[in-house]
Order: sequence, then C-alpha cells, then structure tokens
Amino acid sequence: MSSAALRLATSSLPAESALSEADYERLASVLNGRLGIKLPSAKRGMLEMRLRGRIRQLGFADHDAYCQHLFNQGGLADEMQHLVDAVTTNKTDFFREPEHFVVLRDLLVPNLIAARRAEHQPLIKLWSAAASIGAEAYTIAMVLEDLLRSRADFRYAILGTDVSSRVLDQARDAVYTSDMVMPVPSAMKERYLLWPLYRAQGSAVRISPELRRMARFAPLNLMDASYPFDRDVDVVFLRNVLIYFERPDQEAVILRLMGHLRPGGYLILGHSETAIGTAMGLKQVAPSVFQRA
Repeated sequence: MSSAALRLATSSLPAESALSEADYERLASVLNGRLGIKLPSAKRGMLEMRLRGRIRQLGFADHDAYCQHLFNQGGLADEMQHLVDAVTTNKTDFFREPEHFVVLRDLLVPNLIAARRAEHQPLIKLWSAAASIGAEAYTIAMVLEDLLRSRADFRYAILGTDVSSRVLDQARDAVYTSDMVMPVPSAMKERYLLWPLYRAQGSAVRISPELRRMARFAPLNLMDASYPFDRDVDVVFLRNVLIYFERPDQEAVILRLMGHLRPGGYLILGHSETAIGTAMGLKQVAPSVFQRA
C-alpha cells in the first residue's frame, strides 16, 4: 500500500476464462474486508487480469477452477497473501511530495530534538506506514543523514510497513532502476546510492549499506484492530492511502496510528488527504502535517 495506492491494472481476458459475477462479488467482499478498499463491478475485468498469472502458476485451467479452490476446497486462507499481492499496486517515488521532506528537516526534527533537550542524542523514530518498495523510507533516511552532517545531536531509526509481502521484499533488497532514483538530488545520489561502473539508462542501483541499516521493514495490514509496534514514534508518514478507504476506516486507521505517536509527535498525510485530518480535529502545523497534543 503507500504510499501505497491500491490500484488494479487494466486488461481483458477471453470470455471462457472470465470471473463469474458471483465469484467476483465473493472476491470483492473478501478483499474489502481484508484491505478496506471497495471493488465495484467496473473493476471486474481488471481483477481478472491481475489474477491470471497466479492462476497459471498454480496450474488451474481458468478463473472458475481457481475460485472453486478458494471457496469450495478450503484454499482461501493459504491463498490470501497471494490475493493481496495480486491486487495491490503500490505507487511510490523518491521525494514524492517533496515539501514534506523540507518540513521534516527544517521544522519537525528540530522541534522534536528541542522538546527532548534533556536527552543526549535522542532517538527519533519514524514510521513509513505504507512503505511500498521502500522509496519513502529511504528518502527519509537520506534527508536525516544529510541533516546529521550539520548537527550530530540526534539519532534516528525508520520502520517501514506494508500489507504486501512482495513489495516488502523489494524494500529490503533496496535495488531500484536509475530512472526511479532520478528525483534524488545529485549530491545525495553520489553519497547514498551504489552505482554500476557504467551508468546506462535503466540500470540497477542500490541504496548504500549505511542507509539500509537504518530502516527495517515488517508486514502490517492497516485494517488490523491493533498494531504491534512502539507507542513512542515521533513521525508517522501515511500518504496517499486513506483516499482508497471508506470514511469510518479512515478515521479508525488515523486513531490507531495517533495512538503510536508520542505526545508532540507528527502525522503526515498526503496533500490530497489534508481534509481528512482537518475533519478529525487534528492540530495542523503545515500542509497535511498534523501534531498530536
């Protein structure tokens, strides 16, 4: 999920392999309960396409046989993570909505350090709550590493979580194409990225070991009733995810995450989600940045 925008790719399938309306409704209901997103009937052809690879991998003849396996032969529980991975596409970029990282560097981290001036090098905890393939988490790491070059009075640790095991594996590998890291400022590219000898367009680059050590990644479904993580987090990034949730689920997720922030900590939403935080009465300190009392 992250910035996990939950989307479905488009395609068409032969009629003989298409999902029946009944099977689609059952799948949509299961995925809504699991992920909190709605899959209207217009998305049926998209879901058919996204499942095709998994159906072939398992050796089923068509969507009907696959759904028989899920719903009539007890295969749903074992297949759930594959369903989640199949239907989630995690839109993310390095330095996406870059204003947030300026606010993080110039306002949030200095305020957090000042509030804990009695501590020697306080540990600033940051959580990318819809981490996708890790671009947001590693962007945070680059910004904080650069800040440490000018002030060495804090430490930091980053947690990245996502519902998709597939994208978490990519985040841990920390390998990206040179095209994807284009938004990274030039100086940071030289400091924090490992480049091949020849920098051909589209070639693979890797996040440096010192940044990889600062971020850990773990599975989490934001729809879970509770989250098994620290309750003294300083900054939570939850950007461009809530727009895919129904209003009651939006509020429930925000309240759960706010419960993991230390007093004075910050929640950062996507710019398109500012109204959600405002409607919940959160204290806004910058565009789509909110502070816990």
